[in-house]
Amino acid sequence: MTSLAFTATGAAQAAGIAHLETLVADQVASRIFAKDATLWGADAQAESAIRLGWVQAPEVSAPLVAQITALRAEFLAEGVTHIVLCGMGGSSLAPEVITATAGVELTVLDSTEPGQVRAAVSHRLASTAIVVSSKSGSTLETDSQRRIFEQEFTTAGIDAKSRIVIVTDPGSPLDASARAAGYRKIFNADPHVGGRYSGLTAFGLVPSGLAGVDVQALLDSAEESGEFLREDDADNIGLRLGAALGGTSPLRNKIVIVDEGSGIVGFADWAEQLIAESTGKLGTGVLPVVAEPNSPEVTGGAADVLVVRLVAGDADVELRENEVTIAGDLGAQMMVWEFATAVAGRLLGINPFDQPDVEAAKSAARGLLDDTPVPTPALFIDGAIEVRCANDDASWLDGVSTVPAALAAILGTLPADGYLSVQAYLDRLANASLSVVRDELAAVATRPVTFGWGPRFLHSTGQFHKGGPAVGVFVQITGDAVADLAIPDRPFTFGELIAAQAAGDAQVLADHGRPVLRLHLRDIAAGVEQLKTVVAALAGHHTDA
Repeated sequence: MTSLAFTATGAAQAAGIAHLETLVADQVASRIFAKDATLWGADAQAESAIRLGWVQAPEVSAPLVAQITALRAEFLAEGVTHIVLCGMGGSSLAPEVITATAGVELTVLDSTEPGQVRAAVSHRLASTAIVVSSKSGSTLETDSQRRIFEQEFTTAGIDAKSRIVIVTDPGSPLDASARAAGYRKIFNADPHVGGRYSGLTAFGLVPSGLAGVDVQALLDSAEESGEFLREDDADNIGLRLGAALGGTSPLRNKIVIVDEGSGIVGFADWAEQLIAESTGKLGTGVLPVVAEPNSPEVTGGAADVLVVRLVAGDADVELRENEVTIAGDLGAQMMVWEFATAVAGRLLGINPFDQPDVEAAKSAARGLLDDTPVPTPALFIDGAIEVRCANDDASWLDGVSTVPAALAAILGTLPADGYLSVQAYLDRLANASLSVVRDELAAVATRPVTFGWGPRFLHSTGQFHKGGPAVGVFVQITGDAVADLAIPDRPFTFGELIAAQAAGDAQVLADHGRPVLRLHLRDIAAGVEQLKTVVAALAGHHTDA
């Protein structure tokens, strides 16, 4: 195992000095591993009591390894060499990191965008098996993905039941329906582990192991790190990271995470959900910002920003002021960050295991699907982009008639301690180049910018957007798919579903008083290029100025 290592400067170092003595005296580390649900206060106790199973995940998950290995061997003997994961949020982010880091192929379908779904179901279907992962067993996106795969398998003359593997909590609606349907294999996960903490349970291990990852090595690394994390000691890296995340004073509540050659692929995306959904509530929390080493937030020195650098164990990194470095291999890092997030929750005075605002956007989307949708009227059209607004009062858009002016207008609403969230309800694979606008908008805004693909982010940072500090402004990007795709035995299509998810979330954000600018691409390819050009020009003007 790569040795865990941690260094801190400035505010992060001061946070350790301020809190470590008390954290050690209160035996927070050993009490977390003893599953002491009282650590986060009386209001959180009932939820915490049923959400601390992750501390035992390496031990509890160990019997899964042989089952996963045996099923993989069966699939390979049958010529099944391609695994697709149908899952959202915690069910997809951990397997994506695990397989990418191991260099193993896994197709992750965590979208309802028709083009992305169509690409997944049409790729190597004859040699494909799917893992359908849903903790609640009622996730609308995952159910829709399962339905289209089951239809396509059957149409191709493939026994669909033999190609479908289920991961869910025992007793969930999916658990019951899957057993009745006779699917190939059903793995029940530990119900005492929340979704974003589930990377080392069946949710992370089953798809990763079926794809070819040595998941036993992952568990061994996590278990070894747990031996250090349970110690009530000021050198405990989990306590030190937790103090840095949640204990700076004044609170540096924008955590900019950059990878400096850690060897872990996409870890910041996994940590983003863990931190945002765990801490963003009751008007508080810390916002994770996934960035590159030269991104504006990293070098900007803002008073509310803390930079965390993920590094290799032997790296020689020169830290600036108010920065952290942390090294370790994937299994160890997952345990450390889960532990540290729980510690940060205690310091912030919140329950790190609930997500009270996630359901609002889901309910709004379901409501739009149940009723005849009424499209948000366009304020104006500029080239391939139709500009809309979710807010009843959007005086900040008065007199605006171009996309550049609309972007400038929403940036003008940013408070001094605010952030911009860009939310792209598009095919994240086909339109990946759009993410270039993140750094450019950060340069223009001189404030942190997050970039999320919808509906994927709704299961992660979506909680922080509604429950965290009310300082966010939002740019939502939607588009008309070239060709829609029906969902078997549902009265709506994938195109209608993703449109309802976008509209529902925009309305919930607007109802919370957040400014929301909606950019609808009437032609996705042309609209993406237009938007990239517009943002590049804004960034160029900002640099010139």
